[in-house]
Amino acid sequence: MMHPQKHITTLLFFFAMTLISNAQLGFSHELGFITGPVAFQSDYGERYDFNTNKGNVGIGLGIVHYINFAYRADCDCYSADTYWNDHFKIRSEIAYHETKLNHLGPESDKLSLGGLQLRSMEGKAKVFEAGAQIEWYPLSIRDFQLGKPKIAPYIGIGARYVNYRPEATSSLGPLGNPITTFPTFIDRIDTSQGSALAITGDIGFRYKVGPLSDLLISSKWHYYLDSNYVDGLSPNNVNNRANDWIWWFNLGYIFYL
Repeated sequence: MMHPQKHITTLLFFFAMTLISNAQLGFSHELGFITGPVAFQSDYGERYDFNTNKGNVGIGLGIVHYINFAYRADCDCYSADTYWNDHFKIRSEIAYHETKLNHLGPESDKLSLGGLQLRSMEGKAKVFEAGAQIEWYPLSIRDFQLGKPKIAPYIGIGARYVNYRPEATSSLGPLGNPITTFPTFIDRIDTSQGSALAITGDIGFRYKVGPLSDLLISSKWHYYLDSNYVDGLSPNNVNNRANDWIWWFNLGYIFYL
């Protein structure tokens, strides 16, 4: 696991450079809020199982900030008409999401000790994230700001620092022994606080609701790179081990500063 100070230092450097360049060049800003359901794909339940995918769903909240290259705040005018200025934005974000996790699927439904152990176990993924992404808008940002057209689709990619503190409990008693714990998870449960990096992919669109406000709808994918304990579990059965990742459906409101 990478040291968390390295992640924080990298992010602080990025944000500092962003603010400095923004102040010098006079780009405009946008601020918004996002929320929506989070589907957490983890080592709880069985891989590719429909009940697991639909059952382990939580909620996320976030604050987003955009650098808008198409408009200059210092002169209240449009910037130079270049492809970069008219088709790209930089987005920074802080977010928190929390998901209750259960072992769902055929294995947990069995009338056996193993099935009972899985059914009795419950977890919670509590995750804070901070990072940035670059967004490409295939249609003109200038035209969208004027309301023609009213819809602006985009694709985004990015990276972020992740801090997590999972929970894991069982109604049978303390976890970690053969009576309460499914064999796959003996000595493979870690609920200590940790950090990781994540890469993100995002596809969505904005809808113009006013001269200085947009609605945002997007589908986001976060893949956690250097830790498999974001959910608190890392089973010793390699064939059943799943890298932690989330799918997050976002509904947001953006206003122009």
